Amino acid sequence: MTRRSFLGEFEQMVMLAILQQGDRAFALEVRREIERSADRSVSRGAFYTTLERLERKGMVTWAEEVPRDEARSGPLRRFAVTDSGRRALRDSWNAVRTLARGLDDVLEEAQ
Repeated sequence: MTRRSFLGEFEQMVMLAILQQGDRAFALEVRREIERSADRSVSRGAFYTTLERLERKGMVTWAEEVPRDEARSGPLRRFAVTDSGRRALRDSWNAVRTLARGLDDVLEEAQ
């Protein structure tokens, strides 16, 4: 059995939000997606620290783009999830699904 390193909850949220945003995966839009979808505030510091960590792990990349919106100044970073990042998301998702198998009644009671 190979040992896998699973993603933390916030790492998963960041990567899923990047995937949700697609070509619009600029930092502000990704943060807004997490806040909207997960109904939680996202501190700027935690967000950028997580992006940097995911980049060091090779799970996220970015490309610099000139904004089309004239109200924005300077280049922006558009983020993308790498193949390695997608595999890590899949592995983490599969582990949670496997662990939760048969617990629907228990989890429903928690509502």
